[in-house]
Amino acid sequence: MEPHVKKIVLAYSGGLDTSVILKWLQNTYGCEVVTFTADLGQGEELEPARKKAEMFGIRQIFIEDLRETFVRDFVFPMFRANALYEGQYLLGTSIARPLIAQRQIEIAEMVGADAVAHGATGKGNDQVRFELGYYALNPNIRVIAPWREWDLTSRTRLLEYAEANQIPITKDKRGEAPFSVDANLLHSSSEGKILEDPGQEPDEIVYQRTISPMAAPDVATEISIGFAHGDAVGINGRALSPAGLLTRLNEYGRANGIGRLDLVENRFVGMKSRGVYETPGGTILLAAHRAMESITLDREAGHLKDSIMPRYAELIYNGFWFSPERRMLQALIDTSQASVSGTVRLKLYKGNVIVTGRESPNSLYSTRMVTFEDDAGAYNQQDAAGFIKLNALRLRLGAAIGRRGGGL
Repeated sequence: MEPHVKKIVLAYSGGLDTSVILKWLQNTYGCEVVTFTADLGQGEELEPARKKAEMFGIRQIFIEDLRETFVRDFVFPMFRANALYEGQYLLGTSIARPLIAQRQIEIAEMVGADAVAHGATGKGNDQVRFELGYYALNPNIRVIAPWREWDLTSRTRLLEYAEANQIPITKDKRGEAPFSVDANLLHSSSEGKILEDPGQEPDEIVYQRTISPMAAPDVATEISIGFAHGDAVGINGRALSPAGLLTRLNEYGRANGIGRLDLVENRFVGMKSRGVYETPGGTILLAAHRAMESITLDREAGHLKDSIMPRYAELIYNGFWFSPERRMLQALIDTSQASVSGTVRLKLYKGNVIVTGRESPNSLYSTRMVTFEDDAGAYNQQDAAGFIKLNALRLRLGAAIGRRGGGL
């Protein structure tokens, strides 16, 4: 028999599901529950969550604005790696989970809680991300995942439980939601219900953060982004905080229909799923960062970074933000960013991010080397002959053997 739980810290949104979870925890475990609600830029008013928690008799309610921490300590380090899961996904949901888990564990230590709880289902990635974070930060913490424990396995049973326990249900929650949404300052993701058939185009109502590229202005929007040591620090010459900068890029992306992605991905738990993602500011930032690296990173350093990026992205997607291997890769990535400073100019037009210029005091680009005009001895073209012959040596040996009937 598992030991008695004294106090639980619940990741609480104030929505129907986590409100049912809150009441279920009180009824099932008979202990004090502490709620934690994080403002990660999801664009929702969070004070109603406080009122709901008070209605349940919660004495310790934590509602915290973590937008700057989210972008500075999680989003920006990830973007230094140009991380894309399966070549396309900018990891908007994945990167938010370790911050929530970290803060839950910190609050648990502050209030003397011996358990934490989340509202992720038993089919998805988020349960893994939350719980790997919890255990990495407190190996002795008790984790409660109601969706894996209770018998409220249908929407009808969930609503019946809410009504039986006097949990307010808004009109829009009584009907079946057409799809589920997760959002933060980096992105919004939509999945389930009307999106489950990957052969059907998403309806326009799915999109939360962007206008359609077809409806975007017919004139390009021109901007510049300043970088310092791999992180974006300003737009159009104006310095901005990390969250302030991403907020402004989101506005540019939204207005120009940038950042939509319809993706069938491989979940860590084994199944494929279809999601519709919108990452307007992040899509602009990725293009700008790669452009900044193109003139400031040594070739082999850049290629090494690109070679480890899929592994790094997979670690974040699968929930291993706090793992030693992610920290090791982060140290390598961060070291590479020392010279990644300067300015990138872009045009934003109907869903496209077009790089039009890049400048840096640390630029490795040499006009004298690449010019087709007289380079005044900067590069001896005759040197290329020996370079080519040395690189062709194994190919010539292989071809000679092939002519004699051997080799591949």
